[in-house]
Amino acid sequence: MTRTPSARPFVFDPALDLEIERVVPVSASHLWRGWTDPETLKQWFCPRPWRVTHSEIDLRPGGRFFNVMEGPAGERHERHELLGSFLEIVPERRLVFTGLLGPDFRPLPAPPGVPLFTGLVLLEPLPDDQTRYIARAMHADTAARDAHAAMGFHQGWNAALDQLVELATASRR
Repeated sequence: MTRTPSARPFVFDPALDLEIERVVPVSASHLWRGWTDPETLKQWFCPRPWRVTHSEIDLRPGGRFFNVMEGPAGERHERHELLGSFLEIVPERRLVFTGLLGPDFRPLPAPPGVPLFTGLVLLEPLPDDQTRYIARAMHADTAARDAHAAMGFHQGWNAALDQLVELATASRR
């Protein structure tokens, strides 16, 4: 499979990384908005019946992101608060972020029991308003990777992507 040129600096390491890759029937611009607009992100970012109740996005390198996820019975704890910083932003093509750093690249303390990672979202526009979507979580060690996998990375990130595609498709109508 041919990778988009933007993926070249980010080599997938199966011992440390988790990834989903799909071709979806939505434009890169719709997917980008889903990741970068707080009100849009709140509508899709975690698998139902969970929801994002609060989202902040300062879309610049070193800018803060903060998302709070809540369960159907109101359950919430540190594992469901995502705080971090954007590392790289290439509009409608690549978004790199991490929970290891906070605003302005200040190191963050590691919350107990939370596998920290650097995230990468790659969007490759394809013909017929389709996009190759790659989302990768890069971990420091296999223990963090395995913990993230056990939390349901593949199922959860695929379900969330389905919700984003559903939202983007509905907005085109």
